[in-house]
Amino acid sequence: MALVKDGRIVEDAFVDASTLDTLPPQGCLIVSLEQWQAHRHALLARAEPVGIKLTSDQSPEAIAEDVGCFDVIALEFPRFRDGRAYSYARLLRERYGYDKELRAVGDVLLEQLFYMARTGFDAFEILSPDPLRDFETAMGDFSVCYQPTGDGRPTAMQLRHRRPAT
Repeated sequence: MALVKDGRIVEDAFVDASTLDTLPPQGCLIVSLEQWQAHRHALLARAEPVGIKLTSDQSPEAIAEDVGCFDVIALEFPRFRDGRAYSYARLLRERYGYDKELRAVGDVLLEQLFYMARTGFDAFEILSPDPLRDFETAMGDFSVCYQPTGDGRPTAMQLRHRRPAT
């Protein structure tokens, strides 16, 4: 599994400890919501960065007051038909002001990468023989967008109104 962040393959400094019974004593960790709630003070006392992984049934509201504590928030796509992580990404970026790494994990489909990026994701765990090429292809799929999002891209209507009258 490759981690594509900001349009390039990067080394993942974090260990996903979200399914472990005991947290490793050191290193950059991604923990589950339950681990965060049980070990919050100990995790905050660590010298290394901490991330959290939310499953699709865990709303960002559960960590709203703590979003600034995380260097990465991983949102899980458990299957194709479950799109709650899209809404959660927008909430994290727009309502809760989260400005660090927002990572898509799980069933990250190439056909959905463009939409994931539009809703606020900037890192993607991609299972592919050539993840960077697939990412670049997905990002080039559309040149015009109809819906406004927090990514700053103008919508088709905004572009149409900017065009000089003929």
